[in-house]
Formats: sequence, structure tokens, C-alpha cells
Amino acid sequence: MFKKGMRVLFAATAVMPLLFSSAWAEGLITVIVNDPSNPYWFTEGEVAKKTAESLGYTANVGAHKGDTNTESNLVDTAITNKSVAIILDPANADGSVGAVKKAVAAGIPVILVNAEINQEGLAKAQLVSNNAQGAALGAQQWVEAVGDKGKYVELFGAPSDNNAATRSNGYETVLTQYPDLEKSGKEVADWDRTKGHAKMQSLLQANPDIIGVISGNDEMALGAIAALKEAGKLEQVKVGGFDGSPDAVAAIKAGELQYTVLQPVAVFSEAAVKQADNVIKNGSTGVDTEKQLFDCLLITKDNVDKYTAPFVLSE
Repeated sequence: MFKKGMRVLFAATAVMPLLFSSAWAEGLITVIVNDPSNPYWFTEGEVAKKTAESLGYTANVGAHKGDTNTESNLVDTAITNKSVAIILDPANADGSVGAVKKAVAAGIPVILVNAEINQEGLAKAQLVSNNAQGAALGAQQWVEAVGDKGKYVELFGAPSDNNAATRSNGYETVLTQYPDLEKSGKEVADWDRTKGHAKMQSLLQANPDIIGVISGNDEMALGAIAALKEAGKLEQVKVGGFDGSPDAVAAIKAGELQYTVLQPVAVFSEAAVKQADNVIKNGSTGVDTEKQLFDCLLITKDNVDKYTAPFVLSE
């Protein structure tokens, strides 16, 4: 596996949430993300688009919002528009395989970002955060904040996304080393803040004596914080996140979130487009492995002031 730890991530500015038409444009790179209302995916699409344009391509950004049918339609549009490459954040580890196959059959190279599919040899590359490393980093910080004794709950991301299980397993590997920590509840909240809020309310009713919440991403963590505030329990219950979003950083500064794990989304989104460019011009990505891992960074109250722009942590 190719591992890359980065200290400076590049900021995003704007993204088009729906695929717009640039049919028949020469050198079109189609970028398909999940849901740009989430700042993480917003950044992913914008950085990929800006990188493509800096290399002389036209770039479109589309969003499937986790729906494989929408994803398939966006790939059809990319084929119709004669895209020279597709940068895809897959909607489903299994369900997106067909969309990738369709693009490949049309002679369009596909580079996957952020999430993997459960088949190798189709995409030219799969670039993702080192979720296991990031989860271990976060869990260790969570124990430091919460302590090594008491009950806690977990908010789990979308089951269709392998990242959810990888992070959860990474948390488990660390937290099971502390026998006096007891996981008393776990709920799926699909990476969503509103669902995180609702699930946290239910978890609190069933587990009023918890001391901590460990979350698979920032949006769910922020939903949990809102529920804890409403219940008057935020002082007693510590929350940890994952992504490195601007709202999470603001919550750290406010003393409401203990930490977040910054995913290098800007770094691997840029790298994905550059590798696509290399495939177009030279026939290969220039990297030895299909699956490439990019190390995550920890943001706490001690270094939060080094977060200078969305998804940017300076030295």
C-alpha cells in the first residue's frame, strides 16, 4: 500500500452540486461525489475540479447522494459527454461495481476517491484515507479525553461504505484494551447530522449514565452534541469526531468536541486527478499499487489554531 502523510491540505472554495452540461467538450473529466452539502464531499469535488482545470481539462461535478441509480445515470452522462476520465467517490462498495464496469467498457479510465469498491482491477486507482490509522489515532485521543473506565456509545456511518466498518473496527481495537470501558450502545446514523441527533436522543434514553460518544464522522458527532446540549449532559459526556470539517473545528474551539481526525481529502482528490492525467497521457497512474492510503491527522484544542482554512492544517 502506498501511504502518504501530509501536513498541508488545500482549501476548497465552491462546488457545483449537480452535474451540468459540457457535452462534447474536449478533455472533459467528470467528477462524481456523494453529497456536497457535507463540507467533506464539497471539498472533494471542488479540489478535483480545480485540479483538472489547472491541467487544461474541462471538469463537471455531479452528486449521487449515496444512491447507486443516480450514480449509474451520472456515469451514463459522463459516457455520453465523451469524458476522458471519471473521478468517482463510489456510492456503495458492492453496488458501484456495475457503474465502474460500465465506464471501463466505454473506454473511460476511472479513479476512485475516498471510498473503495469490493473489486480490484477495474478502477485504475483507489485513493482513500488511511481509515484504520485515523481510527486508532482518534480512539487513543478519545481515551485521553474520556478516561479508561465507564460506559460509552458509538455512532456508526453508512453500512454500504467500507469506511464505516474500518473506523469502527479501528476504534474497537484500541478501546478493547481498556477492560473497564463498556460499549453500551451502537447506532447507525449514515454519516448524517440529523440522524446523529435522533440516534443520540435514543441512546441517551437507554443509557443515561454514559461518559462518552465515539463517532464515525463529524456530522454525526455534531448531531450528538446538539442532543447532549438539549439534555443538559454535554459537560458529562465527551464526544470525538472524524473528518476535520470546519464545523467540527469550531466545536473544538468552543470546547464541545474533544477532537476530530482530519482526512486528507484535498490531498488525495488532487492526486486522483493527476493520476488520471497520467493515465490519459501515458497509460498508467505512475503509482505501483491500485489501492493507496493517505494518513490522517489529529486536531485537538492544542493545535486547532493551525487549522487555517477548510481541511487545511498548517505546520
